[in-house]
Amino acid sequence: MTIKSDFLYPHFSFHGEVKPENLVFDANLQEFAQKASFICNLETNGKLSPEEAYQEIKKLWKDLKNSKNQLQIGENPFQKER
Repeated sequence: MTIKSDFLYPHFSFHGEVKPENLVFDANLQEFAQKASFICNLETNGKLSPEEAYQEIKKLWKDLKNSKNQLQIGENPFQKER
């Protein structure tokens, strides 16, 4: 990883059922994990208070949950798509 952005924002290949909504949610989930990691590091180093970090991660979680609901991920777990 010689490129700075590849180091800061790593992307991993998708291993689930390949559907557009799953790919979008996977990208959103990776973004959530990366941002949550940055927030944790800022809090650990004293750049954010614990309350600020909590509120930021809570907002990220709410955004991820809204994304899941909009994409209808997991709404019919037993229904197979043809």
